Amino acid sequence: MRRTLGLVLLAVLLLASPVLAAEEGGHGGGLINLDKSLLIQAINFAVLLFILWKLLYKPLVAKMNERTEAIKKSLDEAQAARAETERQRQQHAAQIQASLAEAQQIRATAMKEAGEEQRRLVEAARAEAAKLVESAKAEMDQDIRRARQQLRQEVGDLAVQIAERLIRKSLSGDDHHRIIQEALARVDRVN
Repeated sequence: MRRTLGLVLLAVLLLASPVLAAEEGGHGGGLINLDKSLLIQAINFAVLLFILWKLLYKPLVAKMNERTEAIKKSLDEAQAARAETERQRQQHAAQIQASLAEAQQIRATAMKEAGEEQRRLVEAARAEAAKLVESAKAEMDQDIRRARQQLRQEVGDLAVQIAERLIRKSLSGDDHHRIIQEALARVDRVN
């Protein structure tokens, strides 16, 4: 500030000296004449400088300081907003990671449940198949028993018919008995 003030004072003095020299009518012939007009101009300059200082410079400096404070405040708010944005970005990233982890867990649980359900269904199908096989075996065994029973019945009927024929041909009682025993023994061997 002092430097600027000194430069302005020097410029005024240099510019004022030709004017003063012209007013005196060319006396003395130097750059600066020391007389009362120089003193009046210096006082005028000092008053002007004081007025400018009070009216322009102080309000200008105050406005500049106010503007500087507003810029600092804006920078601080921008920094705070940037920090808040970064915090929210990190929070969103954490939420996304948590969501992905939860989705993985849900998927793993679903896969496990699907595997258990598949295993349960396979076991149920096997149990049903075993039950059907057992039922078929039981039915087959029953059919075999019926067939044997029918076969015995038929063999018995045949044996009776054969015995009747043989009896008719007059066989002895021992012969009849032996023939029936042989027929029954054959039936037992077949079963």
